[in-house]
Amino acid sequence: MNANNVGARYPDSFGNFAISNTQPIFLGATGNAVATLATVGTSYIVRRVTVANASGSVALANVTILTSNDGNTSNAVTNAAALTTVTSVTKFQDLALSTAAASTVYSTSLYVYVGTAAAANNSVEITVYGDVVTL
Repeated sequence: MNANNVGARYPDSFGNFAISNTQPIFLGATGNAVATLATVGTSYIVRRVTVANASGSVALANVTILTSNDGNTSNAVTNAAALTTVTSVTKFQDLALSTAAASTVYSTSLYVYVGTAAAANNSVEITVYGDVVTL
């Protein structure tokens, strides 16, 4: 393959690539690993996590992105955040990254932890942006 054009490049050749994108994640119940965010690549750096495309009212929901499915907040990639600005399909919110995320290369799936639930059947989509280190 000739690597002298963009079409011949892989995601590890670019920065700020969508490394995980989800179908709707339902926030109607609290718990660990409400959803798994499968990622592109075997190792990656998280640069931004965006919550968008709300169905129903999710403004009171509180979520955290973790690297473990046990709810252990010492494995947090983002800080816990109420989704106060995600009030419709035209609104979004970037979650603040944890201190550890600023200097960590991850190699596991990510998990959505819901600390405070929204109403039943209300959902959002979560997209993780970052740099693929190793495909």
